[in-house]
Amino acid sequence: MDADINFYFDPVCPFAWMTSKWVRQVQAQRDYTVDWRFISLRLINAHVDYDAHFPPEYEAGHTAGLRLLRVAARARAEHGRAAMAPLYAAFGTHIFDTAPRSDNQRSEVEVRELRGTREFAEPILAEAGLPLELADALDDESWDMEIQQETDEALSLTGKDVGTPIIHFEPPTGVAFFGPVISRLPDEDSAAELWDHVVALARFPGFAELKRSLREQPQLAAFGVDAGTVGTKEDWHGGSRRQKK
Repeated sequence: MDADINFYFDPVCPFAWMTSKWVRQVQAQRDYTVDWRFISLRLINAHVDYDAHFPPEYEAGHTAGLRLLRVAARARAEHGRAAMAPLYAAFGTHIFDTAPRSDNQRSEVEVRELRGTREFAEPILAEAGLPLELADALDDESWDMEIQQETDEALSLTGKDVGTPIIHFEPPTGVAFFGPVISRLPDEDSAAELWDHVVALARFPGFAELKRSLREQPQLAAFGVDAGTVGTKEDWHGGSRRQKK
């Protein structure tokens, strides 16, 4: 598929979701085409001892992300690339734009594990207009090779010390970059202007990195942060909440 933007996402990454919503704003204003592609945090960290390096809920979350990407890979194979935009939108809406139920007694680990189940996936498939039997792919590791190939493709564009999302603008020869990581969604009037600034910087041949590890919690209902509220700042390491490098 020839697209203006290749957007590599893991469905359980909140910052990828925030950036994707901004990219959709720009897409609507500029009439860009977007190819929604895969990058798996679980596969990127396959060599990592989760217990030693991450908060306790991370392995469950990243594993659920891989399981959902298997469903997405099968959906793309059987229903075409056009199925990815509504499917990713449904993933993100249910994971991040839905506030936790006040009567929810599950631990954070259990909440993240649930995202990799049929109970979670089937209503999302229905919402995206896709057959429920695609959820059979949750346990089908045969899709992992395709997901790994796309993950490797994304990292080949930016280098390996990054997170999600990765954006490739005007592929195959255009610029690629990790992020931008944003915690607030720009308004409609400034969305395209912000995009132009990012692309202009990325296009400078000598540009490599502009970074700060302090991040606000994103303005997402799942975090209890409203659009008009500033989220709590956290110090991230290497693009993640890893406790050690």
